[in-house]
Amino acid sequence: MIEICCKIILIIIFLLIFWQDSKDRLVYWFLYPLVGIVAFVIEGNRIGYLLAILTSLINLLLILIIIITGYLYSTLILRKKFVNESLGMGDLLLFIFLCFTFATTTFIILFVFSLFFSLILHQYFKNRSDHKTVPLAGYISLFFAAVYLISFFIHPKYLFA
Repeated sequence: MIEICCKIILIIIFLLIFWQDSKDRLVYWFLYPLVGIVAFVIEGNRIGYLLAILTSLINLLLILIIIITGYLYSTLILRKKFVNESLGMGDLLLFIFLCFTFATTTFIILFVFSLFFSLILHQYFKNRSDHKTVPLAGYISLFFAAVYLISFFIHPKYLFA
């Protein structure tokens, strides 16, 4: 029962992030840690908290490698500031707190597909928006909200590997 309640809360938080990021490109900062906490409770109840900590640390290490690579590319090749010119602070926070969502293999697959999903949505909506920036955290949140919504209808072993 706690897992169902947590999933519903997490879906609502993801949808709030999507709505705020799409509308104003500003998201309340406390929503990101809430994503991490609620997702960790779901994952901990599913596989055990010790294993959830281990997979979260591995996911965090992978995300840090991605962030460091992006930082180096942005500063050395593009000659731009990394935060707020290449990637928003909200995007970075979401990346970090998404580390608590799934086991490592599932997380990598879902994270990559969420980036593809974001690219497709941005290509579709870029001419219909007044903003020039990409609401990356919002698009990724929409993707993960859909994943958790789908998890109500499929057998858990297919998603929570």
